[in-house]
Amino acid sequence: MIEAKGVSLRYPDGTVALKDINLHIKPGEMVYITGPSGSGKTSLLKLLLGIEFPTFGSLKVMDKSMVRSRKGRINKLRRRIGPVFQEFKLIEGRTALENVMIGMRFLGKSPRKIKEEAINALKRVGLEEKIYSKVENLSWGQQQRVAIARAVARKPALILADEPTGNLDYDNAINILKLLNSFKDSNTTVIITTHATHLIEGQKDVTYIHVNNGSITVEREELAV
Repeated sequence: MIEAKGVSLRYPDGTVALKDINLHIKPGEMVYITGPSGSGKTSLLKLLLGIEFPTFGSLKVMDKSMVRSRKGRINKLRRRIGPVFQEFKLIEGRTALENVMIGMRFLGKSPRKIKEEAINALKRVGLEEKIYSKVENLSWGQQQRVAIARAVARKPALILADEPTGNLDYDNAINILKLLNSFKDSNTTVIITTHATHLIEGQKDVTYIHVNNGSITVEREELAV
């Protein structure tokens, strides 16, 4: 799924965001990326999405090399990735359903199929009663669920969520983490950045990647056999 070898990321202003990253993530893994603000968590997600590219080293996502010269191929790869960022980028004046459908417009499916799958995604995130509500009339947490539905409706192989619990109280944060965890299966990898380590401690069958000053340590918690 993801293979990084000696990956470093240096921004144009000279800031070194990541240095000498070595990482292997298998299909179907549940991964939490933790670390203080400014440690490199979001930079790592940007590399995986092809927003940034390694300055040094090699990175493959779903067997595709993530290098700037292959940006056209990477745009196609993004169709298999479901991003959930802190800024939801929902379109006001449109319904929850329309926002999810807009995110599916490049999948080459019929409008009828797109609508059907978008409705199913909204139902799965618990918004069956808000399908036709305009997004500006939804609560912050409901808007976040629309963003998650938009990400998962395309049935991605990889879900990338950046600080999805940042503005939520404890109960809602736990519910969002459980929701994202529910999309993990043998074909879908879920990667979540979070600074709220108290919400994710003690879980089994997950991978923890701790980022500090651009370096990482990896810890895997296996299920007891």
